[in-house]
Amino acid sequence: MYLQEFLAIAILHLLAVASPGPDFAVTTRYSLSYGGRIGRWVSVGIGTGILLHVAYSLLGVAILIHRYQWVYASFLLIGAGYLGWLGWQALQSQARATMPIDNLNSPAAITAWQAFRIGFLTNGLNVKATLFFLALFSTVINPATPNLIKLGYGLYMAIATALWFSFLASLMTWPPFYRYLWRISHWLDRLMGAALLLLSAWLIYDWLGVIGVIASV
Repeated sequence: MYLQEFLAIAILHLLAVASPGPDFAVTTRYSLSYGGRIGRWVSVGIGTGILLHVAYSLLGVAILIHRYQWVYASFLLIGAGYLGWLGWQALQSQARATMPIDNLNSPAAITAWQAFRIGFLTNGLNVKATLFFLALFSTVINPATPNLIKLGYGLYMAIATALWFSFLASLMTWPPFYRYLWRISHWLDRLMGAALLLLSAWLIYDWLGVIGVIASV
């Protein structure tokens, strides 16, 4: 009886996850910089971050975040700061001599835990994802749907997100493709850094709008 609801969620989630955003930029940047294994750990972190949005949506916290403008503004500012920090790091990328696919013990490599944490925070602090799940749980998903079923939807989206970005990380580090990309990887890093800074600036613009609304009340 929930098949139609699930299909609607799956289609909307596919469109959301396939569109370029901070998750795409971070997965691309860390896959090209540190190899497919690190890129896949970033992807698992991104997928796990979905569960954070699902948890507070089930608890009704997403509605409170949207209703109280100062809470929403705080999330916008934190998210903008984190994306800006990642973007600034990426902009400083330099040309590298050795591919991580040939040198997995490179001292420049980051740990799996660090990669997971980067992915988790990128998705968890994505305020646009908050709005997506707010819309999903308030319009697409019937309020009468049991929480256990809603949790199942959330688990599906978390797993599908992790698999999608893991596929992206694996594709980008496929050896014939990777060898070509590696030569220009520092430029791609900088491009992803610029994209993250633009996303950060967009969030700050939204934040200024929310602050303006708060000030006028």
